[in-house]
Amino acid sequence: MKGEVTTLDNGLRIVTDIIPHVETVTVGVWTDVGSRHERPEQNGLSHMLEHMAFKGTKKRSARDIAEVVENVGGYLNAYTSREHTTYYARLLKDDLSLGLDVLADILQNSVFEPKELERERGVIIQEIGQANDTPDDIVFDYFQEAAYPDQSIGRPILGTTELVNSFTRDDLASYMSDHYKAEQMVVVASGNFDRDSFIAQVKQDFSALGPARDFKSDTAVYQGGVELEDRDLEQVNLLIGFDGISFDDLDYYAAQIMSMVLGGGMSSRLFQEIREKRGLVYSIYSFMQSYVDGGNFAIHAGTGPEQVAELVPVVAAEMHKLAQSVSMDEINRAQTQMKAGLLMSLESTTSRMEQLGRQMMIFGRPVPHAEIMEKINQVDDVAVMRYMDRMLSGSQLSLAAVGPLSHLEDYDKIAARF
Repeated sequence: MKGEVTTLDNGLRIVTDIIPHVETVTVGVWTDVGSRHERPEQNGLSHMLEHMAFKGTKKRSARDIAEVVENVGGYLNAYTSREHTTYYARLLKDDLSLGLDVLADILQNSVFEPKELERERGVIIQEIGQANDTPDDIVFDYFQEAAYPDQSIGRPILGTTELVNSFTRDDLASYMSDHYKAEQMVVVASGNFDRDSFIAQVKQDFSALGPARDFKSDTAVYQGGVELEDRDLEQVNLLIGFDGISFDDLDYYAAQIMSMVLGGGMSSRLFQEIREKRGLVYSIYSFMQSYVDGGNFAIHAGTGPEQVAELVPVVAAEMHKLAQSVSMDEINRAQTQMKAGLLMSLESTTSRMEQLGRQMMIFGRPVPHAEIMEKINQVDDVAVMRYMDRMLSGSQLSLAAVGPLSHLEDYDKIAARF
């Protein structure tokens, strides 16, 4: 995969990824605004704007927006993260022009009609309620708050019911005007289409975008801490984590391999020791979460109220073991898993669009797969052990848990184990 980049006069970047043998195309518009760009009183506004963009423009009603894409068998969606918001459409190759027109319309001509705003406000509040009622969802928000207290990057993407109830049409319009600027956006298409025609339409449809915004988000400062909620449930949902690294850190791929060896699948150390040998959990895994200026590493598990007392010490022991010893068989297996996942993703136009959009947001360029493969292959046992030791010795523990917590050790005792 090698996306070709074109930059328009207003600063808008276009990435084209031609796949002649497929019958579909996915087009996405990325903007580098997410929940970490919100002031405290704006928490949840990025996500609400993503919802409201589909609720009517100057020339299309909310129903028109849904039907015009689905009438040709297409799929239209969007999502908000802490650093980006993405809007995309997947269509048959002959309908790319229609999908691009709809995306350009909703991102520049949304009217935020009051009745639609009130209706969608209720939908988002239901979404917040559903997340709060789902322990294995809400524990991730608690973990983020524990890791980054009193920071925008530590607040929930959905916001709170109180804040969602307070947002007005003017809030949405101002936020879109402030943040949806040409130099902060990327249009990506992956699939079977004509490059020149696509670029010409993007140039026409997005010509009115302003060039740049005068805004910078606060630097993410990992601190660590604890967020617990004692609930009458059958399980404890637990997250244990540490300071992580940014995408451009020299240890990025060593950290990814470390996470795969520790908790990246059924063959991982945590799965084999904690589920297969001890039967303490149904699910346990680890993951790295990186940002442009930092990140975090965490282990998630769901376990019984009494088993949590045994679970935590075993997790700590496995992490310390990995800092001391790892086999090349484990390294090679993790490398193969990462490379296979990367290559399998090339078969989906949507996955390719997402990879290219994310790379443009983070690195400002498409990253060739050969370059990624080479960096994965360069990771050895020394790099993995070095990174695990770096993480354990260099950061405060973050702990989040939801469920019956009477058997969970206190924070200081858990932290001392690591």
